[in-house]
Amino acid sequence: MILAPAPPPPPLYYSTRHHSQRKTVNFLRSPYLHLQKTSVHASARDVDAFTESSGYLFELSTSEAESLTEYDISKIASIYWKKPLIVFRRLLQIGNTLGKWLVLRYFDSVSDRSDLMFEVRASQLREILAKLGPAYIKIAQAVSSRPDLIPPSYLNELSLLQDRISPFSTEIAFNTIEKELGLPLNQLFSEITPEPVAAASLGQVYQARLQDTGQIVAVKVQRPGVQAAISLDILILHALAGLIRRAGKFNTDLQAVVDEWASSLFREMDYVNEAKNGVRFRELYGDLKDVTVPDFYISKTTRKVITMQWIEGQKLSEVKDLYLVEIGVYCSFNQLLEYGFYHADPHPGNLLRTYDGKLAYLDFGMMGEFKQELRDGFIEACIHLINRDYDSLAKDFVTLGLLPATADKDAVTKALTGVFQNAVSKGVRNISFGDLLGNLGTTMYKFKFQIPSYFSLVIRSLAVLEGIAINNDPNYKVLGGTYPWIARKVLTDSSPQLRSSLQSLLYEDGVFRIDRLESLLSESLRARTERALVKTEDDGSNEAIKQIMSFTLTEKGAFVREILLQEFAKGLDALGVATLESWTSAVTANLPFAPSPPSSLTDEDMINLRNLHRLLQLLSGSPNIEDADNGVEAFNQYTKKRTSSEEVFLIFSEFTSVQDIAPLLNVIPELPPDLQQQLIRLPLDLVGKFVSRVAARTIRRVLL
Repeated sequence: MILAPAPPPPPLYYSTRHHSQRKTVNFLRSPYLHLQKTSVHASARDVDAFTESSGYLFELSTSEAESLTEYDISKIASIYWKKPLIVFRRLLQIGNTLGKWLVLRYFDSVSDRSDLMFEVRASQLREILAKLGPAYIKIAQAVSSRPDLIPPSYLNELSLLQDRISPFSTEIAFNTIEKELGLPLNQLFSEITPEPVAAASLGQVYQARLQDTGQIVAVKVQRPGVQAAISLDILILHALAGLIRRAGKFNTDLQAVVDEWASSLFREMDYVNEAKNGVRFRELYGDLKDVTVPDFYISKTTRKVITMQWIEGQKLSEVKDLYLVEIGVYCSFNQLLEYGFYHADPHPGNLLRTYDGKLAYLDFGMMGEFKQELRDGFIEACIHLINRDYDSLAKDFVTLGLLPATADKDAVTKALTGVFQNAVSKGVRNISFGDLLGNLGTTMYKFKFQIPSYFSLVIRSLAVLEGIAINNDPNYKVLGGTYPWIARKVLTDSSPQLRSSLQSLLYEDGVFRIDRLESLLSESLRARTERALVKTEDDGSNEAIKQIMSFTLTEKGAFVREILLQEFAKGLDALGVATLESWTSAVTANLPFAPSPPSSLTDEDMINLRNLHRLLQLLSGSPNIEDADNGVEAFNQYTKKRTSSEEVFLIFSEFTSVQDIAPLLNVIPELPPDLQQQLIRLPLDLVGKFVSRVAARTIRRVLL
């Protein structure tokens, strides 16, 4: 065995952190095993804490171990009910370690030493979880990314479970690689690190150079005995979930929630499945701007060994890069709401900032699927929440499987109104996903909300993402960051369900709600991934007008374009009637004893006049659209006081003010030729709709 520095690597790296160091391991500085023809192994290290305390769980026969390759609670039960002493010993171990810790915390509280012993108890808890093994580490990791929910001392300690777990013996790891891949180590790799560069709850990673291509790769080897240990812990948790549900009379099937989590965890233990997930994730999202996904070597991957491209960088949670947080939100939007295939374990150790400024995703063992009808239902729920349509929101919860169809919708609507009013009162961008989830708790229990099996993974994905973002910006809200993409999808998606939702949203009792269209448009303009645009708060009215026109003139904006043309035609029709009435009133006002003619303008005409005025403001880049979420009601109350003559005057002012229409005229030459051609056709379409509207009004007057 010869220890020597590795030769210079090719430009692509895989980055991680060593289990015992708080700095990035660099390939150029890492000591390597240069493998000769005779395979050699590094000497075995001391037994890690998990193996030392839970090694007795590994004693399963070959047939028993093979039967646990997929999650099946009945198979797990049949194996372990034959081993009552092992089950009893595990229960005793869990009760003794966690119970002793809880007793100490209780004595701290009664003796007023809680603050003094806080850091000590946090460290003890981390050590206990590391000894109890992967299942408990995974549960801790699920909450270790929420700085707004977990006390700092506990957060710091639990975060160490993401990259400072004791590694197991390298000799065992190398033997596993050879057994799984069917070749001696020296035929697979020209060099490999003698120690793991990172250790996690399920496996540990070595850096190596492929013998055949010379590529630098990450080789992850599964920790021995994890399936046996996790299977027993899941059996215990499954039984406890049933007891808790019966004792607490929960409507949610808690055992089904455990089953969903356990199924995902079992899939994560299958590295062939992880490689396939990684390949699919790369195909779907690898081409997104400033997103990078490692490549996988399927021929050198088995259930217990996975080989992938080496990428180098820093944890996203440890760098202040708001742009990459926005990229993460955009990528998560695509995962959850565009394709439905999402990363269900985006803890800080799985998200890196590469040294060339890109967001790298790692570890694809725990993934989720979000069906199309649920994706549409989630989008509709977000839109109804933003627009304070709590009655529709209650129906959305039925669609999403959160509420039984037999629930009292009126009572639920009243309860949801109380929960959500405070959440949305400060505007879209300030809605906290974590706060919403917490405030829903009482209402969910009262009305027997159900927690569908898919929902826990989706919620965890969003909650973890908000937790990572909060590390960069304490005021960041993931729902506020995602809403611009939701708004853009609602405006552009061709799904009949979403088009129907958009129609219902924009027309309330047959009346066009232009304020809601303004809100959607203004929010969709924030859906950007360009680094310069993300960092710039105000791009000027010209850029806003250009984006609105570019959107409405494309094929994706055809549905909204038709609505706008229809509303313009209505407004011009009402403008014609109001103008004629104003002239008539002006003429008759100078005649002696001339009676004032009755107004022919209806309430609908006045609404159409106001909408026309606001549409013209929208196209001229008026700042009224900038905060439509907060200013709608005040604006409407003010405009309702205007007379028809005042509305006509304001509309003609918009038409004749060169200063106001200058931005619109300036951006037209900047549009692509095909969009300019579409713009030229718009007046003809508008005239057709206007003539139809006038003809219908004339026929109606003649007949009536």
